[in-house]
Amino acid sequence: MTTRLEPGDKAPDFTLPAAGGGTISLADLRKIAGRGVVVYFYPAASTPGCTKEACDFRDSLAALQGAGYAVVGISPDPVAKLEKFADAESLTFPLASDEDHATLEAYGAWGEKQNYGRTYVGVIRSTVVVAPDGTVSLAQYNVRATGHVARLRKALDVD
Repeated sequence: MTTRLEPGDKAPDFTLPAAGGGTISLADLRKIAGRGVVVYFYPAASTPGCTKEACDFRDSLAALQGAGYAVVGISPDPVAKLEKFADAESLTFPLASDEDHATLEAYGAWGEKQNYGRTYVGVIRSTVVVAPDGTVSLAQYNVRATGHVARLRKALDVD
C-alpha cells in the first residue's frame, strides 16, 4: 500500500537528473521559492493528459512564480524523452526523471491504479506543495489532468 503525504509531513528530499542536463533538487528549488515548491508527478511525457497538464503549468508559471512558487514536473521517463517533451511544448520549468521510481514512491505517487477496469502499478497523478521549511503544505492525489492547475491556483490563492 502506498503511503501518502499529508500536510505537516516532512517532504522527502530528492536530487534527480533533469531535462537539459544536470540535476534538480528539492533543496535547490526551496532556496528560490519564497512560498513553496509545487512538485507534480505525471505518468508519461507527450501523452494527451500529461501534455494538457504540463501546458497548463507552463501557462500558469508566471502567476505561480509571481506568488513565490517554483514548479517541477517528475515522471519515470528517461531524460531524452523529457527533453523532447519540453522542447515540443515550450516548457519553461524543470522536468526531472525518476526512472527507478524512488522519489515517486517516497511521495506516494507510485502505486496501484485502475484504468478501464484493469489494475496495474504506475504513476498516480499527484501534486505536492512543499513549504520553504521542507514540510508538506498541500498534497493532492489522483488529480485529473484537465482543470487541475486552475484548482491548484485557487487552493494556493494564486490569481
